[in-house]
Amino acid sequence: MMIMPKSHGGVLLPFILLLISTNMVAHKSLVFGFINRDEISTRPDPLRHLKSYNGTYNLGDKHYWASAGFTGIHGYAIGGIWLLLGLGFGSYMIFKYFHGNSTTPIVEHSPSSYILMFSLVVLFTILAIVASCVVLAASNGFEHRVERLRQTIVDAGGDTRQSIRRVIKVLLSMQTLLSPYNFQADQLLNVTTHKLRRGSITIQQFIDKTQHTSNEAIRTLYVANIVVVTVNMVLLVSALVLLVWHWPLGFIIIIFCCWILTTLSWVLTGFDFFFHTFAEDTCLTLKDFQQNPQNNSLQIVLPCEKSGPSDKILEQIGATVHNFITQLNSKLREVQGFGLNDIGENSVETRGVCDPFSGAPNYSFTPDLCPKDTIPIEELKYVLSRVTCYGGNSTGNCAGEGRFIPQASSVILFAYTQSIQDLIEIFPDLLSLSQCSKVKQAFANILQYQCRPFRRSARVLWSSMLSLSIVMVLLILTWIVKAHQEIGRRFDTCSIIPKKA
Repeated sequence: MMIMPKSHGGVLLPFILLLISTNMVAHKSLVFGFINRDEISTRPDPLRHLKSYNGTYNLGDKHYWASAGFTGIHGYAIGGIWLLLGLGFGSYMIFKYFHGNSTTPIVEHSPSSYILMFSLVVLFTILAIVASCVVLAASNGFEHRVERLRQTIVDAGGDTRQSIRRVIKVLLSMQTLLSPYNFQADQLLNVTTHKLRRGSITIQQFIDKTQHTSNEAIRTLYVANIVVVTVNMVLLVSALVLLVWHWPLGFIIIIFCCWILTTLSWVLTGFDFFFHTFAEDTCLTLKDFQQNPQNNSLQIVLPCEKSGPSDKILEQIGATVHNFITQLNSKLREVQGFGLNDIGENSVETRGVCDPFSGAPNYSFTPDLCPKDTIPIEELKYVLSRVTCYGGNSTGNCAGEGRFIPQASSVILFAYTQSIQDLIEIFPDLLSLSQCSKVKQAFANILQYQCRPFRRSARVLWSSMLSLSIVMVLLILTWIVKAHQEIGRRFDTCSIIPKKA
């Protein structure tokens, strides 16, 4: 029967109990699924002396990141304990070697004990290699999922900036048209344009900061996982080879290196759990944003106005356009025989300008419901050109040709008509910006198609790294027992059982 040294057996049992107890806390969130808001706010914040965070998901708050990172404390703590145990064990062995009894009594073991220990080493080595492969695959999968989710959010912000730029361009054009005739409208357009520019700059700054931070964090975690696991796999195979060749010094060096790598793997387990927590928080916050975008930290991607003021502004725009076109059509019906019949097949009595807004009180935007016998407002400029009396024509000629609108009045009317046309063209963008449509669509896509695999890949990465760390602890302890078992014995190459004395 195998005899385990007391020093090693005394370390093994309490350490396994420590693994079980500390990871029960980590498993709690996996059992109950989504992390709720209350759990986020009650997390210990290391920046506030471990007091509760008392906040929500906020990418711009260092206290959120600190409290979320603290959720991986089980990994950091076990890594620190494992490192201290290694330092203590190494110091003890060095002290024993230089100051202890140089002659160690050799304990006889049965051949079955050597076979059993070698079988345990092979078993744990295989488990460690399998766990390492899973970690490598999970790291690739998690990076892919994070990149896809990040790109979706960045694209939503980019589309929003495109919409803002289109609106700004049109507003500048309207400002140029109306500035000679309406000072109040010119000032209002100028203020609105500056607000939109500031919003566009805010969105771009958020996108740049998010891209830089997320790229660095994900790339660092990915590289760390890959490097630690890959080096660990090389050492695992090397340890097995050295164990078969029975080279004690090389085997001790492997144990020393793997002890350090196991410490790093526990630290990475904590970081992986932190990213798992971040994945849960992100999906929960996206769900909240879909339901209430005004009361959510993610509104920085698209600073939506509160529904009351924005709805009122859109309603005022709709009322302005509706009243203008109503008055315009009323004037058109009063005037007969000025050449509208050249534009289409319908007669003057049945034609008018299309009004894309319904009447009071909602002024809904319904451009597809215009009657077939109306013309778009952009065609009105052709009508105006036919009934305008230009400066080079005499009054008699103008009257004979049906040109009854003075050129000065026609220019003003053209400016207002073009501005109304511009308002109609950018109204869908204004409506989209007001309702956060692009961001809501992007987040709905994430919630429906990306959140589940994103959370699953984060969970698999953390679980596989946790499994690898546990297996490495057991494997190293088994290596130590195996190395102690072979002290003072001679083996043939590739032999499991030592030579007889």
